[in-house]
Amino acid sequence: MAKVIVDGIEVEVPNGATVLQACEAAGKEIPRFCYHERLSVAGNCRMCLVEVEKAPKPVASCAYPVADGMVVKTDSPMVRNARRGVMEFLLINHPLDCPICDQGGECDLQDQAVGYGMDHSRYKEPKRAVKDKYVGPLIKTIMTRCIQCTRCVRFASEVAGVPELGATNRGENMEIGTYVEKALTTELSGNLIDICPVGALTSRPYAFVSRPWELRKTDSIDVQDATGTNIRIDNRGPEVLRILPRINDDVNEEWMADRGRFSFDGLKRKRLDQPWLRVDGKLRPASWAEAFRAIAERIRATTPDRIGAVAGELADAESVFALKALMTALGSRNLDCRTDGAAIDATRRDFFLFNTTIAGIDQADALLIIGSDPRKEAPVINARIRKRHVLGKFPIGRIGPAGVDLTYPHHHLGEGPAALRALLDGSHPFMDVLKAAKNPMVIVGRGALARPDGLHVLAAAWQVAAAANALRPDWHGFNLLHLFGGQVGALELGFLPGAGGKTLGGMLGGGVDVLWLLGADGFDPAAIGAETFVIYQGHHGDRAASRAGLILPGAAYTEKDATYVNTEGRAQRAWLSVHAPGEAREDWRIVRAAAELLGVRLPFDTLDQLRARMVQAAPQLGEGFAPRGCEDTAGPAGNAAEMSDAPFAPAITHYHLADQIARASDVMAECARVYGEAPALAAE
Repeated sequence: MAKVIVDGIEVEVPNGATVLQACEAAGKEIPRFCYHERLSVAGNCRMCLVEVEKAPKPVASCAYPVADGMVVKTDSPMVRNARRGVMEFLLINHPLDCPICDQGGECDLQDQAVGYGMDHSRYKEPKRAVKDKYVGPLIKTIMTRCIQCTRCVRFASEVAGVPELGATNRGENMEIGTYVEKALTTELSGNLIDICPVGALTSRPYAFVSRPWELRKTDSIDVQDATGTNIRIDNRGPEVLRILPRINDDVNEEWMADRGRFSFDGLKRKRLDQPWLRVDGKLRPASWAEAFRAIAERIRATTPDRIGAVAGELADAESVFALKALMTALGSRNLDCRTDGAAIDATRRDFFLFNTTIAGIDQADALLIIGSDPRKEAPVINARIRKRHVLGKFPIGRIGPAGVDLTYPHHHLGEGPAALRALLDGSHPFMDVLKAAKNPMVIVGRGALARPDGLHVLAAAWQVAAAANALRPDWHGFNLLHLFGGQVGALELGFLPGAGGKTLGGMLGGGVDVLWLLGADGFDPAAIGAETFVIYQGHHGDRAASRAGLILPGAAYTEKDATYVNTEGRAQRAWLSVHAPGEAREDWRIVRAAAELLGVRLPFDTLDQLRARMVQAAPQLGEGFAPRGCEDTAGPAGNAAEMSDAPFAPAITHYHLADQIARASDVMAECARVYGEAPALAAE
């Protein structure tokens, strides 16, 4: 540790730390533009200048290492004059268009010009202008504002792993952009907006919509993938205008995937805002009383073994618990939450969780990916894997379709179970790599399980992890990567077939007479039996709603207080930001009201009562989150010898159209067109 004196305050910092980090440890604010905690040091904006005793001139604190006994001054006359000079240079060509800039009110340049700049400029010559660049349908560029801090260049190269941004020319003629004008091919492009310290990169869908001080801000959780990204929802009145990430180092750091960030316009399109009842083959508007009477008539006329319920991909834990309570009270055991048909063994939590944890990726030293494309299924987790790769000594093997770009190099071991067999019998050299690692990881995708031999693939993946010594009390290296924010909560609550109950496959094709779909759009509704009465409860008129005999309008994740569980089993709360449109209601309230007309008394009347019962049934939803080791190496049911030779298929083929909110979004439809994604013919 090195002792450093900053403005008379002595602090201890690790050897190798920078002067800027020492100043922050002393509680001193250092202005900066190019420096970012999660990117490499560039040292090119010079705004972070400080005075170091015995140094002949001010030094850039972001790139200057500390030394024991160093004396630093952050607010001396030399420092103030230097910063004013730097700010004057930065503003030489910067346009004075703050009143029409979307960064106005949230701009680092604005704030630091006030705090550290001069009150006048000596520059009289005309300002230069730079042509705006096209970088895709999500980011709007006004490159005349660019101060060439290169944060965007470093993010694209280091975090996103898509080095498509760079600088051309030199000196006054230098410009940032893509060398060949095209859309950025990364699922994390929206983060460029957050890290840009000026208004050069702004959100195209949000352009000229509002000012930040007009917005009401609500903390929430992104449910459009299973990462559990912490987000902030910005709304004005009844409309969501923007979604931004919040910092959580254990989950998403400060990044967010594009689909969750930009598909918010889908929250106001194709919405279900009143009940609909099918009469004589046609849907017509109905009142809530009519809807509940139709439910009561149908269910009372049906035996419990002919009633089924399916929980969807974005369903919150409270609504899943309420629907399970209703079905249990009715005597039905036909429950399922695996709309993709994935063979998931839920007899133990560690069979279906990301047990290493997202933050635990940083401690891994070898990785095997089985039937998964983390770049499309969980872009933020993929960025975490890339971050670990950049640190070095992290061999990665993948079994799945060939030609997939994960943004980091990896060994393609094969396309299907044959490679798994080779690992198990020791004939593949990558098994030696896993065994030599101290903390090996195995990630299994749902695409590897959504097939007839899925249970056998799950068992084989567990056996590979066990053979690699990845299942220990101090390290759990087996991980299942889910796709959406509602999938793990339903598994935690046991929304699965009871004894003698039917799976989703058993309920389709006429297996039940009444089928209650709780936002379940992840399968082809054409497979439902022609005589089956379908109750669709959800927030969007997606494909399953078109097959319904009765539609109950529910609330989207931005419109309710709810609990969601991410892929690692971390229960997190989302809060109501805007109210649901029209007559739509929170899903658990709809189930509770339907139970009353069915003569079923559910043991809760309020959200707090429901949550108390829910935590009683699944204590892990109310406990604090902590990493887990593996105490029991006994594997899930299944026989690795019975795996077929069919190659693994991708779980998500159309990233921008993967869920019902995204499929209703015009912005996501434009992204799908630009990136060559065919329209999703079935819910993915």
